[in-house]
Amino acid sequence: MTRKAPPNPPEQGLQTYLVGGSVRDRLLGRDHRDRDWVVIGSTEADMLARGFKPVGKDFPVFLHPLTQEEYALARGRDPAGRLHARPDITLEEDLARRDLSINAMAMDSAGRIIDPFHGQQDLQQHTLRHLPHFEDDPLRLLRLARLAAQLGFSIAPQTCHLAADMASRGLLDKVAPERQWQELHRALCTPSPRRFIEALRECGILRAFLPEIDDLFGIPQPERYHPEIDTGEHVLLTLDKVVELSNDPRVRFAVLLHDLGKAATPQEYWPSHRGHEALGVPLVDRVCHRLRVPSRYHRLARKVARYHLLVHLAFELKPATVERLLSDLDAWRNPKDFERFLMAAQADAQGRKGLQEKPYPQADYLRAALAAGAEISAKDLPAELRGRKIGEAIRRLRCNAIGRLKNRTSFQETESR
Repeated sequence: MTRKAPPNPPEQGLQTYLVGGSVRDRLLGRDHRDRDWVVIGSTEADMLARGFKPVGKDFPVFLHPLTQEEYALARGRDPAGRLHARPDITLEEDLARRDLSINAMAMDSAGRIIDPFHGQQDLQQHTLRHLPHFEDDPLRLLRLARLAAQLGFSIAPQTCHLAADMASRGLLDKVAPERQWQELHRALCTPSPRRFIEALRECGILRAFLPEIDDLFGIPQPERYHPEIDTGEHVLLTLDKVVELSNDPRVRFAVLLHDLGKAATPQEYWPSHRGHEALGVPLVDRVCHRLRVPSRYHRLARKVARYHLLVHLAFELKPATVERLLSDLDAWRNPKDFERFLMAAQADAQGRKGLQEKPYPQADYLRAALAAGAEISAKDLPAELRGRKIGEAIRRLRCNAIGRLKNRTSFQETESR
């Protein structure tokens, strides 16, 4: 019995090239599991006939029926500047419409690199350099900064100047809030969220994207608590610290926004910022509403902005105040979110010049307070209690448990404000 020959792969006979970040990451020796392909000389009808599945509405992009990798027909621009796909579009024309030189390289089936815009040279020099059609998508302003954080690259001066001009013309306002949030989220997941903020600032984009963060640079703080003095620099240091403490983007987002209220305190009282916690909450709300941030990120950022100072003062708080803090933070019902809150508070305390390794026992004290209070339940109460009296009795017992904990513990107190 003869075996049936396996069917030809759908891409056989097509002129395909690996492109974009797939090539860049391969040359950098980085993980490149997601691969994107461009197809030269083909049509939508041919791709459909081969079994490729169309995705998206704007451009002719298809999923390979077996690998599910993306294959896009080559695209170029007509005399009016409109993007279109035709079989006569060359590989170089397709690469020319991309954002940066390091993303405008292709690799053929033999492993040869096609690099018409000197992307390999920029890779070697760790430089992000724009191509002529960079302005086609204003979201590239945020991607530029995100790649700087992701790769640890510098930005070419000409590219920085162009980005500043685009931002000053309000082009970022044309980008959907959800797409802006997606880039911010991806930047928070990079090895250096600090670099994302720095790149935005050095290229004049931060004012257009996150004016609430930009406002913090140049605002002084008391040197006793903040040896770095500048509030913007403190935010950068907290981002450095939170990378060490947590890879959770919710925690990192909350840390980014935790001190927005310091831009809203009366200047005549600077460098003091009494009440900045409450002043920061509406600013957190403004950012989250503008970017349509998911509610779970918004909730944590609000809590951190409002209550982070109380964590620093934990040893000075009465047991009843600690119990109220834990209740306000919903720690009894949501201990995982409370742990995220503590990570953000610790990043704030240790995100200060020269104090990065200073112990932060306040977090351990509050963890212990939560554990002590969590042992209290309705079964510990007299059976005759009803309604509100049950809640009041549980609170009293929790306060007593926290009081006993404070009296017998030897947590090392530190000063962080």
